[in-house]
Amino acid sequence: MKLLILIIVMAWAIPAFAGFQEGTDAFERGDYERALKEFKALAEKNDPRGQYGMAIMHDLGEGVLQSSTQAAKWYQLAAEQGNADAQNNLGVMYENGEGVERDYQEALMWYRKAAESGNKDAPNNMGVMYMTGQGVLREYIKAYMWFTIAGKADPEAAGNKKFLVRKMTSEEISQGETLAKEWLQIRNHKKVDKN
Repeated sequence: MKLLILIIVMAWAIPAFAGFQEGTDAFERGDYERALKEFKALAEKNDPRGQYGMAIMHDLGEGVLQSSTQAAKWYQLAAEQGNADAQNNLGVMYENGEGVERDYQEALMWYRKAAESGNKDAPNNMGVMYMTGQGVLREYIKAYMWFTIAGKADPEAAGNKKFLVRKMTSEEISQGETLAKEWLQIRNHKKVDKN
């Protein structure tokens, strides 16, 4: 019985994945008409990958008229379903007031969700907000924490962290390291619980 259910689920899921992959491939080779067709078909089925694809097309103005409002709408739909990249991009839109009213608290919320979901850019984005005091109280310890979470794999975050270290005491750096370790442990524990 379980095998039958798995076969049914896979038969249903494969066309959706194929549609997304076809849309992504078409977008990357500049066939925006095909990409739009594939992403739109998925988006109309409430598939967050298709919604994200629609958002990117509207955000960049590729194959459709550039519209930050439409991009924000599609990012929001995908973000609410847990798409980490959409969550990060929606945070950027709120931070910059593109397609939505500028709202730093909303930006932080979406960056946090994106970071929790594994987006690689969100920790740096949050760190920059705390480092510069953009829409939040300037807090070097929190900024350091987020740059540490981003890790060495993010050269921009590594550069920001290096810059920030010159402004911090060794005690503040230690606090930032501890906060980053605690946050990563909690996130990793949540990942294990989901599996």
